Amino acid sequence: MNKCTVIGGGAMGRQIALNTAIHGYDVIVCESFAPARESLEAWKEEYLAGRIAKGRMTAEQVADIKARFSVTDDLEAACKEADIVIEAIIEDKQAKTELLGKVSRLTRPDTIIATNSSFMVSSTFAGVVEHPERLANLHYFMPALVMKLVEVVKGDHTSQETVDKLMEFGRSTGKTPALVKKEEDGFIVNNILKVIKEEAYRLVGEGVCSLEDLDKAVELGLGHPMGPFKLDDMSGIDVRYNVLKRRYEETGVKSYGYDMITELYEQGRLGKKTKHGFYDYE
Repeated sequence: MNKCTVIGGGAMGRQIALNTAIHGYDVIVCESFAPARESLEAWKEEYLAGRIAKGRMTAEQVADIKARFSVTDDLEAACKEADIVIEAIIEDKQAKTELLGKVSRLTRPDTIIATNSSFMVSSTFAGVVEHPERLANLHYFMPALVMKLVEVVKGDHTSQETVDKLMEFGRSTGKTPALVKKEEDGFIVNNILKVIKEEAYRLVGEGVCSLEDLDKAVELGLGHPMGPFKLDDMSGIDVRYNVLKRRYEETGVKSYGYDMITELYEQGRLGKKTKHGFYDYE
């Protein structure tokens, strides 16, 4: 595989795409929203200029990366020659279902189709994907340019060949893949984080400590790079809201933090992407 298409030019998609281009792949980012395309291009230029300024890359290396990296709003053109397509749009089941169905019809039968969804398993979409044996979850972590882990999740419909190719793709792009051998919502890391976040929201919600002190304690006491509230700000309050909303609809039980997250979501405080979440980022 040497041609990769990433669909979605948001915070996650753009980092997946640039990381892949840095490691030698030809990459097309497909983004339908014009302001998002403009933002992506400006971010790419700023990031790569920073690599040169810090001595991490040469001007020649950056020129090569730019030559391998392109942005379009044409889904058909983006999918036509792709060896692997990575979906990284909003965590909305209907939107993903419609998109992945289109992608399966626009790609070759042997093109790997991966969803970056952090909580929707790929079998959710297997019914609309032609040749579903090529479909799986490929879950990156923010910031995708930095975080080494990627989870490869095998569904009952996923072939071993697809798993092998995704594991090798992860390694070839500088990641360390972890194989999830059977589908379970949340995979490995998010299921562990779920327990930590539930307790974090309980402690803050019951007034045991402030969210600032909880984040500080987790960072300094457990050695985590950031506390759970900072992590939700970085990942996106909207992402966390969709997870908790779905869980509430399925079980009828509100997770700790549901009301706090809902309030922020309704206020449009979606974390770093809007410069306001649990913290302010002006």
